[in-house]
Amino acid sequence: MSVQSEQTTTKEAPPLGRQRAFDTSFVILLVIAIAAATGVAWLHGPGRVVEIMARYLGFLLVLSPKILCGFFVAAAVPILIPREVITRWVGQGSGTRGLAMASLAGALVPGGPMMIFPLAAGFRAAGASTAVLISFVTAWSLYGLNRTVIWEMSFLPIDFVLARVAICLPVPFLLGWLAQKVMR
Repeated sequence: MSVQSEQTTTKEAPPLGRQRAFDTSFVILLVIAIAAATGVAWLHGPGRVVEIMARYLGFLLVLSPKILCGFFVAAAVPILIPREVITRWVGQGSGTRGLAMASLAGALVPGGPMMIFPLAAGFRAAGASTAVLISFVTAWSLYGLNRTVIWEMSFLPIDFVLARVAICLPVPFLLGWLAQKVMR
């Protein structure tokens, strides 16, 4: 394989939004965490703070492999799917078709937040519009098929689940449409 053909087939993923570790959202979370730790230490002693930190460090170790897989998916999307395809189907000009596809995809794509949010970031880096991503994430939040079938239908009456889904059905599309109008 020649150097030229190797260069044209290897693409690097575009950056995924913010790259700084200490941005505004981190500072806000840090202040809240320090305030919470101070409150726990004051009410229950510093030993309780250490106990909480140790317990959730274990949770972080269990969650880390899933987060890393989600990051890999986010990095792979812009490499595996050509930008032209993404922008045509779910980019700025995709209109109602893009919103409908994103709403359907959000309902059907299985996985928790460690998969959905990196996937949305990957599609954003590949050229998906903000309105489409709003529809995608909202659909996943409101009526992910996996969660609805396995959890809701197992614990709640079917008429309740069907009514909730029917009421929520247009919401992701409408929020994406509203985002299109507001962002013009």
